Amino acid sequence: MKRIARFYKVSFSQFLKDWQDSFGSEPSEIKDIYERIKLPRRATTGSAGYDFFSPIDIDLNPGETVKIPTGVRVQIEEGWVLSCYPRSGLGFKYRMQLNNTVGIIDSDYYYSDNEGHIFSKITNDTNEGRVVHIVRGEGFMQGIFTEYGITLDDDVIEIRNGGFGSTTRR
Repeated sequence: MKRIARFYKVSFSQFLKDWQDSFGSEPSEIKDIYERIKLPRRATTGSAGYDFFSPIDIDLNPGETVKIPTGVRVQIEEGWVLSCYPRSGLGFKYRMQLNNTVGIIDSDYYYSDNEGHIFSKITNDTNEGRVVHIVRGEGFMQGIFTEYGITLDDDVIEIRNGGFGSTTRR
């Protein structure tokens, strides 16, 4: 297996800013949440996906959406991407969806203004009236590293300086 990436926490100041944007909360509560963040890891030696763990308890009623600042960033070698998906069990049982279908974390996102902070916006898309309950510390999303190529005539020279949608702002 190629070893091509490493997960880190974002700084507390970045997490505080992003958490307050999503949930509000007092800084003392947020500090406790930040201290308990678990970095993504694989469950078994045969697992392709790195589980991302919920920093808090989350209940999503049918049709509800939440944007979760994970507190995690990833440094990835060039030529690789991290693709993020809902944990398969949550998708199968509840139709839990990532709002962007598949999250794509590029190698240069690590250096963006927001420290490459990985967010997950999830929706309970159930058609069975079921509530999604995610316990703090439970895996809710998984990331899989994939190698990619570029075209022979690629001549991109732009450098990223932002998060969501920043590569299409010109």
